[in-house]
Amino acid sequence: MGGVNDSAALRLQAARARARHALDSGPFSAPPEGVPRRRRLVMGDPQADFDKVLGILDHHGLLSAEGWLLPDVQLVSVGDHFDWGPPEERQRAADSALALVAWLSAHPADQVTLLLGNHDLGRVGELAGFDAASFATAQAEADCVYQKGHTDEAGEQAFLKRWPQVPTAELVARDFGNFREPQRTWVEFLLRARRFRTAHAAGPGLVVLHAGVTREDLDLVGLAPEQHADADAVARALNGAVDDAVARWKGGPLEVPHLHQPGDAARGEGTGIFYQRPSLKPDDAERTRQTPRRRFDPRRLPRGLTQVVGHTRDKRVLELMGVTNLTPRDGVVRNLVTDGTRVDCAHGAPPPPRDTQAALVFVDGGMSHCPVESYELFDLDTRAAAARTTAR
Repeated sequence: MGGVNDSAALRLQAARARARHALDSGPFSAPPEGVPRRRRLVMGDPQADFDKVLGILDHHGLLSAEGWLLPDVQLVSVGDHFDWGPPEERQRAADSALALVAWLSAHPADQVTLLLGNHDLGRVGELAGFDAASFATAQAEADCVYQKGHTDEAGEQAFLKRWPQVPTAELVARDFGNFREPQRTWVEFLLRARRFRTAHAAGPGLVVLHAGVTREDLDLVGLAPEQHADADAVARALNGAVDDAVARWKGGPLEVPHLHQPGDAARGEGTGIFYQRPSLKPDDAERTRQTPRRRFDPRRLPRGLTQVVGHTRDKRVLELMGVTNLTPRDGVVRNLVTDGTRVDCAHGAPPPPRDTQAALVFVDGGMSHCPVESYELFDLDTRAAAARTTAR
């Protein structure tokens, strides 16, 4: 056993060295290689220590002795690469997250697909106007207003008058609390290099993205209804909309018409396809009718399309969907299937899709809260939780 553990430690050590070199080299995106990959896997929101992310990948037999993913592996990271841990770990978490982004982007672009999440976009959205000094000042104030899950309302009103570019004190204290300026430099570079993607077409009727899209979202980017189940067309339309917005972006918060609106004190929290979650709660009914939004009605998902998404842990999904017969679990693949009227939620992968149904596959397993050996990856070829392999 010592030899096995020693080998794993050496692989992680090599990967950390690769990440340090990538960071020292500055923002960089490795070009594609054009090499076919035998194993195609999706990793849920990697909001956890870099070593833990590496440990999960190594547990699944994906790391080489040289500190890279093995050559036959293609990995899709579903977004939200920043912001985890308690306030006392902010600096370590910030450094760890940037090391992860640098390591992932140093892989060939056709081996590692980096998808955008709301935390990634926050660096060029709500936080676009902050430098290190102003963010430190704002965060010190936010920490007095938002404490242990509670917000002092009078204090927040005064806070937002001083910092109108953000929607809440909680966003600065907790949600995007690990922000550092180099993160924004990397995010902007990867956006302009088109390395950060919005959606990844993974096969017939199968697309991967951060939070999911409805028929209305696809209508708004000009996709004809008969193409809503075409994964290539969906990914092309969504990526094109974001790429066009980035090309027009000259500074300030990045907005994507119809798809992404960063939050601020005047408009409230951010909205759009990187923020939204499915909900059947009666209190959310009105919120699901507008676009962009923070909640959507899952019965409006495009039929014939399976979407692999992160963004939402099991406990939150079950709460929003009103499910009471399942116990929340971290680390596992889960699913939602609807025919436009009925909505069913379950743990595990969904059954083979029908043209009359839409499905979500949830892969945000609460990485920082889940043991390494219990965290599942999603296999894009078997369309199920990946089987662990020890072959290298």
